[in-house]
Amino acid sequence: MIKRNKLFGNQTRVTFCLPRDTPPGTVSVVGCFNDWQPGRHELVARRDGTRTVTVRLGPGEYRFRYLATGGVWLDDESADQVDDRGSRLLL
Repeated sequence: MIKRNKLFGNQTRVTFCLPRDTPPGTVSVVGCFNDWQPGRHELVARRDGTRTVTVRLGPGEYRFRYLATGGVWLDDESADQVDDRGSRLLL
């Protein structure tokens, strides 16, 4: 699930959230906004079992995916679009 909150100016706070049944281990959101670098935006486990991370993004189109331990790639079905290249978010 993706939550968006408009901030002052043209920035948007985007929270990426994965459900409890996500594969065990470390999961990062990687995309064009962080040069596809795992670990820069690692999701943190919450008490309810979900995992989240929040980033600030300007207007634009962003491709992203989740990368779990062991090289497992995950897409977010709540993204604006999911295609053969992965998830896409429009701001």
